[in-house]
Amino acid sequence: NVRTILDEDHYGLEKPKERIVEHIAVLNLVKEMRGQILCFVGPPGVGKTSLGKSIARALGRNFVRISLGGVRDEAEIRGHRRTYIGSLPGKIIHSMKKAKTINPVILLDEIDKMSMDFRGDPSAAMLEVLDPEQNHTFNDHYLDIDYDLSQVMFITTANVKYNIPLPLQDRMEIIELPGYLEHEKTEIAKRHIVPKQLKTHGLDKFKIDFPDTSIQKIIRDYTREAGVRNLEREIATVFRKTARDIILHNTQNGSGKIKKNLEFKIDETKTAEYLGVTKFRFQKADKESRIGSVTGLAWTSVGGDILHVDSTVMNGSEKLSITGQIGDVMKESAKAALSYLRSNAKELKLNPNFHKGKEIHIHLPEGAIPKDGPSAGITLTMSMYSAISGKPARADVAMTGEITLRGNVLAIGGLNEKLLAAQRSGIKTVLIPKENEKDLAEVKEAIKKGLNIICIETIMDAFKYVFDEPKKSKTSRKKK
Repeated sequence: NVRTILDEDHYGLEKPKERIVEHIAVLNLVKEMRGQILCFVGPPGVGKTSLGKSIARALGRNFVRISLGGVRDEAEIRGHRRTYIGSLPGKIIHSMKKAKTINPVILLDEIDKMSMDFRGDPSAAMLEVLDPEQNHTFNDHYLDIDYDLSQVMFITTANVKYNIPLPLQDRMEIIELPGYLEHEKTEIAKRHIVPKQLKTHGLDKFKIDFPDTSIQKIIRDYTREAGVRNLEREIATVFRKTARDIILHNTQNGSGKIKKNLEFKIDETKTAEYLGVTKFRFQKADKESRIGSVTGLAWTSVGGDILHVDSTVMNGSEKLSITGQIGDVMKESAKAALSYLRSNAKELKLNPNFHKGKEIHIHLPEGAIPKDGPSAGITLTMSMYSAISGKPARADVAMTGEITLRGNVLAIGGLNEKLLAAQRSGIKTVLIPKENEKDLAEVKEAIKKGLNIICIETIMDAFKYVFDEPKKSKTSRKKK
């Protein structure tokens, strides 16, 4: 029953759903809450709050949400002492009063947004609330008596795990909710968003044809997010304008009544007409191989994207310049890449003195967007080698991986999102660290389809794929 309700309300999220079912199964067997508190961590719009509502519905319990964003006073949690004018109980006791039961599901929303000032630290007060060994004697300053919270099911949500104080993290089980992939967003729109918005805008009485291609156009050209909040907003805009057109159509025909069997198709052209100029665009892979230009893969809070890296060598002082609003970690990766090339110049058939009297400049386009992280190490190495050797790098190959000075390629995160970005951009071959080979089992077949995924252990392994022309006999072969 629990799994059925979760599947009805949410598409995808298999791992979080499985963990919720396990948690509730133990609760049914033990009949009391002594387990860990669940904490849903993920970007905005992926369904953290609605998962809490679904759990309450599955358990048949009352649901109460407490917003902790901006809370900076301990008294907001524990209440004010009655000696103060205007004193009130804290948010926890107030929520219990609102729930009118001793065993509600209480969602503590945005627990990572709490802060502290001279009035105290509210996160310290939350320690007692969320500790199963202590919360049966929770003391609210206003009531001045112990209150039993042991039968309450607490669920917390956060956008960034690292903003949650460590003592609080220790009391919770973190469940990551990743961003949705494009096909998942399409399914969510078809199953949940479109029917809801049709009803909201009074269009459920008409035959509205809103094909998948129109939904995908909105996802690709008008939203850039991990969740589906902006997607819902854009679909609402389309349906508002559709409602306007239906009314105008009937007015122009001179008929007072609106025909219920009116058919209306919203294709890609109509969608673009309603939403206007494209707001976002995904980068495409270069069509031609160029010297110094290599394609990497990046992972952001709103999904994956490809990362173009351009390098050039010119006469000047012996230094390495890197531009494009680069963070410290990526700058260090570039230095490590250059040191590797210098120390292995003979093996790579480079002039051992290639750096003398030369300045190497690396640039990452889209300079307004900050970039950081170690996973571009292999990309930076290939880009510099291409510029120094004069060999063009293949445009249909993308790569990701952290490097060491010994030439090893280390594991990276966000493999799912990066592979999706490669597929969407027209990349044919993707180089990933050997350590990430095990993660391919969790990548959906729809993403791996059409990609030649190659696992590499060292930087040397990458050269034959990046600089050799693809052989015709191997273009159709796929490695997984």
